[in-house]
Parts: sequence; structure tokens; C-alpha cells
Amino acid sequence: MELRRFLHLLHGFMLLFLIGECHAKFVVEKNNLRVTSPEKIKGTHDSAIGNFGVPQYGGTMAGAVVYPKENRKACNSFDEFGISFKSKSGSLPTFVLVDRGDCFFALKVWNVQKAGASAVLVVDDIEEELITMDAPEEDLSAVKYIENITIPSALIEKTFGDTLKKAISGGDMVNVNLDWREAVPHPDDRVEYELWTNSNDECGVKCDILMEFVKDFKGAAQVLEKGGYTQFTPHYITWYCPQAFTLSRQCKSQCINHGRYCAPDPEQDFSSGYDGKDVVNENLRQLCVFRVANESHRPWVWWDYVTDFQIRCPMKAKKYNKECADGVIKSLGLDGKKIEKCMGDPDADRENPVLKEEQDAQVGKGSRGDVTILPTIVVNNRQYRGKLAKSAVLKAICAGFEETTEPAICLTSAVTSVTDVETNECLDNNGGCWQDKAANLTACKDTFRGRICECPLVNGVQFKGDGYGHCEPGGPGRCTINNGGCWHESRNGIAYSACLDKGEVKCKCPPGFKGDATNSCQDIDECKEKTACQCPDCSCKNTWGSYECTCSGDLLYIREHDTCLSKARTEVRSAWAAMWVIFIGLAMAGGGAYLVYKYRLRSYMDSEIRAIMAQYMPLDSAAEVPNHISDDNRA
Repeated sequence: MELRRFLHLLHGFMLLFLIGECHAKFVVEKNNLRVTSPEKIKGTHDSAIGNFGVPQYGGTMAGAVVYPKENRKACNSFDEFGISFKSKSGSLPTFVLVDRGDCFFALKVWNVQKAGASAVLVVDDIEEELITMDAPEEDLSAVKYIENITIPSALIEKTFGDTLKKAISGGDMVNVNLDWREAVPHPDDRVEYELWTNSNDECGVKCDILMEFVKDFKGAAQVLEKGGYTQFTPHYITWYCPQAFTLSRQCKSQCINHGRYCAPDPEQDFSSGYDGKDVVNENLRQLCVFRVANESHRPWVWWDYVTDFQIRCPMKAKKYNKECADGVIKSLGLDGKKIEKCMGDPDADRENPVLKEEQDAQVGKGSRGDVTILPTIVVNNRQYRGKLAKSAVLKAICAGFEETTEPAICLTSAVTSVTDVETNECLDNNGGCWQDKAANLTACKDTFRGRICECPLVNGVQFKGDGYGHCEPGGPGRCTINNGGCWHESRNGIAYSACLDKGEVKCKCPPGFKGDATNSCQDIDECKEKTACQCPDCSCKNTWGSYECTCSGDLLYIREHDTCLSKARTEVRSAWAAMWVIFIGLAMAGGGAYLVYKYRLRSYMDSEIRAIMAQYMPLDSAAEVPNHISDDNRA
């Protein structure tokens, strides 16, 4: 707890030192709320846009205001009171007026949304300047409903709220019109917007939401940027350490350049895990990735780097480091040396020009206030308020175009339009994904959300790997895919492969070749190495993967015995062999017939002998055998 308190205290000091000296200000982004009836309270008022939900940037919304008799602070579900705000068919949408206090702003809006309302007006409970309604910090229970808030909300001043309540209680039908058309300026046919982000992926719920948004919005952002419709710039918040704490252990672990640029410890534990300076270094690297990509007229590659880094180099996997980042940079075809030069020396006791610009940019200029909340989106120098979601942010960006100059993506649904105008990212440097040019295989898949790197499934063979640096075939049939990564070559219609698949793929040069079997197999010259065709009358000729052996004169080469024989001798031997086969066949047939004859003769003689003996020595168990002498000849 003491460490946590120190971190919050130090963080507060850093903010004060950073923005206090520059006369900083926080600007509350507003939209107009115009009362259209009753006549006696008609007029236009300011309302503060909530930092959650979905404001209707570039549009308007009319509704009828109701003030519930029960649960007026909306801290409980309206189901408990049997109250519903669903509009009847043909009637105006319902705007619910609720009082501030007792629970989070976001919970009030969530409860009203569940009851069927179309918008929420929160009445301040004290007389003060309007503030921005924000989502609760580090409240895990709130995450479940904050991301599902889809209706707009606004905070109104106490005096104006009391006027609305009085009119409603007096029986008047109060109708209002919420207007966001001027919430984002739209001076020309190009929109400039910024995303204030962070590379730390272990800072809790807000970081999770940010990381998901970047991945989801990437496709639309790249379509807008490639078409020249927008000018996007990423930014990263940094703080500097107060002079009194520069030499402390805490500042040394959180800062680079001798305390000039700092970020909170990701785990809030100085003794283990990553340090704040690790985050600052990666933030700086991502800024330089954007600068180098922008110099090569490909600023949209920043989105690829950031999303790939999130996937490949997370803190949880202990890969949040320079080595992993360099792998992503290389896969995207960026100049790593230029990026290193841009980053400079983090241990130098001097200003870093890139991070110094970031600190200066945090301070509000013109109509834009200071950037103190992460993440923050700025569109045409106005801070976006609302849900960090693709469709909501895209609507705000589209509201920044001068009328009739909007790109196609702004005129149709987000998904359809992105598909219609999207370019195939896999055609540019293979999207930075793994590829095997020889086998014409790639891990790059182009989607409307941007390209993804995923090892392919080819002819029933599933490749496995990270999709960026490597993909290896797995399962049966691997030798059919690029010969399992083994050597293979074909010449004159004859092909050889070193791939053997016996449960697992092995690379082994086939007979007649030698080598590492992966990169090369070289033909063995059997003639030179004297491993074949060594008989005295033999003549050897080497061929690719084999050899040819011929004999002089009329001799015939017998490969099995590596010898030469005369053709005549071979023919004589063949004739004698044929005669021996016939002779042996006849002998076997005669022997078989003789054995059958002997067997039948023996059987006959046995039966005759048994008959004679039975006449003179009858057996007890045998019947008397009659003799062959007739009665007429008996004495």
C-alpha cells in the first residue's frame, strides 16, 4: 500500500510539474441542448458530453424529457420499481432526467438505458462550471456495463435542470433537441486526428480496451490514410521526475534521460517485472516507427507495428523487449537503423527531441485542452468524448469533413465501406507476415479489420508457428508441401527429393547424392569415387543421381554383379538354363506320377490282404466273411 501511495503521489507531482508551469487547462467538450417546448422555457444551453456511450457526432436527436417519480438518482435498476421508458410507436424518443450523486455517472446511464430510454440528462447537484462525466477508474464491476452503453448522455447545470423539473412537474410536455453538429469542427475535406495511447499492456481495464480498439480500428484507419482523407498522428503521454526525486530509486526505474521522461511502473513493483523506463523506451520506439514510416510515405504502417507488437511481444509472455520489437520492425520492412537513430541515447543527460515534442503537445493549444486521460482521441483539435469503439470514433471523424467531401466509408456502414475501398495489405511486403516464395505460400490474410498473420492450411497440411517469423508444416503429407523444407530438384524431367516422412519429416539425400539434405544434395560421381563399374572391361559414365556402365566389344554389363559377360555365353547360359528348367519340370512331374501310382497300388494290396486274412483269422468284432467257393463244389 505504501508503494501504491508513493506512486500516486509521484504521478501527481509529475503532472503538476509538467502542466502547472505551462498554465494548462482541461477543456470540457460540449454539445448544444435546445428546448423546443414549452414556449416559456425555449432556448439553447450547453451540456457536457459524457466520456462513455455513443454521442451522435455530426447529427441531432430530438426527444421528450421525463423525470421519474422514483429512483431519481438512477442508482438502482428501474425494473425494481416497474418503470419503463420505452417509446410508443409514433412518439418521440424518451430522454430521462436524473440527479447527480450516490453512484457513478456510468451506472446511472446504464440503468436508464436498460429501462428503454434513448438519452440521459444528468442534473448537477451544485452550482459550478460543467465537468466531463468519466467512467470509474479501476472498477472491475463497472467494466461489464460501461462497454455496453450505447446511448448518449450529457451533464447539465443545476439551474437549467431545476427549470426542466419545474416545467415537468407543472404538467408541461418538455421537448428538447440534442445537437452534436458543431462538437467537431469541419473546415475542409481532410480530417486531422490524434490518438494518445500507451504501449503498456498490463495497466488494467483501460489498457485492455485500448488494445482492442487499436486492433479493431486499424482497417478503417488505414483505408482513410491511404486514400489521403485523413492525417493521423499518434502521441504518448510522458511525465518528468521532480528535481527532488531525480536520484531516488523510484525515478531511476521509471525514467530515462536522467529523470526527464517517465512512466509509472507497470506492476507497481520496483523489485520485479518491467520498469516504467521500459514503457518509455517502447513508447519512444513506436513514435520513431511512425516517423520513419511517414518519411517513406507509409504512415499507416504504424498501425501494423502496434498491433503486431501487442500480439507478439506481450508483457505476460516476458517478450516486451527490444529483441522482439526488432523482429516486428524487420517483418514490416522498416529501416531499423533509422529507428535506432531517431530514438537516441536513453542514458544521455540531455533532452530527447522526440519526447520533448510529446510533452509540449500534451499542453492544450487553441480550443483543445490538456491531454490528461488515456486513451484520448483528438479530432480536428477537439477531444473526442464517448465510447472507444470503431463505429463511434469513425462517426466522429466523419463529422469532421466539410459537407459533400466525405469519403465513401462515411456514407455507408463501416463494414461495407471498408470492404469496398480497402486495398489488399498482403500485396505490400506480404503484410510483414511469413512467406515461402518457392512454394508460393503465405501466412498473410487480408480482412476488413486489416491483415492478420496466421499460418496456412494447405492441402490438408496445417502449418504451425507464429505467422510472422516462421511457419512449419505439421501432420501427414508434409513432403507434398515444398518437400517438407528439404532439398529438391528436377532436371530433364527427372526429379529427386530429400524429404522422408516416416512419422516425422527427415531430410536425407537420396541414393546417388550427398549433402546436408536441407539446402543442397550434390551428385555423387560414382566413376571417380570408384563405387561402381569397376570391372576390367567396364567403361563408366556419370549421370545426375546415377551412372551408366558399358562393356567393350560384345560384352554385356550385369549391374547386380558389377561384371561383364559375353553375349554368346549369356545366350548359351540362357539356353542351358531353359533346358534345365524343362528337365527339372519333367522330372518333378514323373516323380509325382510315380508316387501316386505307388500309393494307389499299396492301398489296393492292403485291402486284398485284409480280405484274405479275415477268412482265416476273423476278428471278434468283425462279421464273418463269406468265401468264394460255391455250395455245389463243397465236399
